[in-house]
Amino acid sequence: MDGDLDYRRIARPTQRIVTGRVVRLLDGYPRELKIGQPVLVAVVTAASVMGLLLAFRSLLSSGGGGARRTWKELRKGPEFLVTPLRLRDSNDQLCEVELHGHLAQSALHPADWVQITLKPQDPDLPPRVEQIVNLTTGQLLRPRHATLWSHLGPPLLLQAILGALLVLVVAAAILLI
Repeated sequence: MDGDLDYRRIARPTQRIVTGRVVRLLDGYPRELKIGQPVLVAVVTAASVMGLLLAFRSLLSSGGGGARRTWKELRKGPEFLVTPLRLRDSNDQLCEVELHGHLAQSALHPADWVQITLKPQDPDLPPRVEQIVNLTTGQLLRPRHATLWSHLGPPLLLQAILGALLVLVVAAAILLI
């Protein structure tokens, strides 16, 4: 490894906004997003209520619908790209942060001056980049990564919303009778 990038001298910034020069973008690797089981249970249960109404339709059709994902696949969570980013801050200290998601290849280069807005993560991990202002090029960069909602997908979420509304309507009708 480069002498300039000795692990003993790499700090984790504690400020929310750090200004510095990009030293290196390391190779990215995938990380799985953790999904809370209560949220997943609520969404799948609400979707199942609506699915019961659609069961008759699916029995009559000979296919055509997409295959439903299993509980294990939903529970696993989406993977997103994590790219370690090393920079020298204004105090000439080497810092490491994590860039989650994708950016255009030409967005950051070594030696670019950047102002980075950070968000703390797990204490074992470097802070995560929320926003980058590339002062060299004048670009505002916001990396995007997979979320719980993008993992579950619009069809399942729509079905869950309709199922929850159906339960509320039936509950309201029962209470009014």
